[in-house]
Amino acid sequence: MVLDALFMAVFSWGLAGAAAATAVSQILGGFIPILYFCRAGRGVLWLTKTKMDKKALVKACTNGSSELMSNISMSIVSILYNFQLMRYAGENGIAAYGVLMYVNMIFLAIFIGYSTGVAPVVGYHYGAENHSELKGLLKKSYVIIGIFAVAMFGLAELLAGTLAGIFVGYDKGLMEMTERAFMIYSVSFLFSGIAIYGSSFFTALNDGLTSALISFLRSLLFQVAAVIILPLVFGIDGIWFSVVAAELVAAVMTVLFIAGKRGKYHY
Repeated sequence: MVLDALFMAVFSWGLAGAAAATAVSQILGGFIPILYFCRAGRGVLWLTKTKMDKKALVKACTNGSSELMSNISMSIVSILYNFQLMRYAGENGIAAYGVLMYVNMIFLAIFIGYSTGVAPVVGYHYGAENHSELKGLLKKSYVIIGIFAVAMFGLAELLAGTLAGIFVGYDKGLMEMTERAFMIYSVSFLFSGIAIYGSSFFTALNDGLTSALISFLRSLLFQVAAVIILPLVFGIDGIWFSVVAAELVAAVMTVLFIAGKRGKYHY
């Protein structure tokens, strides 16, 4: 954020400045931790000589396949959304979608942050065979996610016009399109937390296959199908509804996975 402001506002480097800010920030974000871990004996953790543990490496990669699938799917789906929006709404549609993605990540960060944060606790109780604790944690987590989902949906509906105005208030037509898009899109917040937590939950249980399958269904298969089919019926609104439909179906599938795996993991 600081480099964006410096390169674009102060140095007037434009789009190239934004790209340079991203590149520099990624380099610093990777380099600084390496410096910390190179301080042998002067911290809690440091780099040492080790040997290759292929079994552990394969297991870690397999268990993390859901995150890989999520990132790949996000890129593919974004390309498809842009194609459909250009077809049905032109450049204004692309602009509205860009605003939705910015705001969407702020809202979904609550689900992602909670799911990531609670995963080590899930893994600990599963490994320690604390089945009652695992069951209670699952139940409490979905209560918390449900409360946040309703709150986020209400907040999004209430602030749709304000958020649209912040980004595209310079164009009345574009602002109206963005506001309507966000009011439709925000319905997905009622369901998205279920699949996000479900995927993280199974990763914590070391069930990477189920976790990856949830991610694949939620972020790729259902969204691709919805964004191709729904616009044929509802036009531009079908594109916004596609996320809602995909999240709803993914939530149902996640609940079925959780119910079906209860006997295996004893939660």
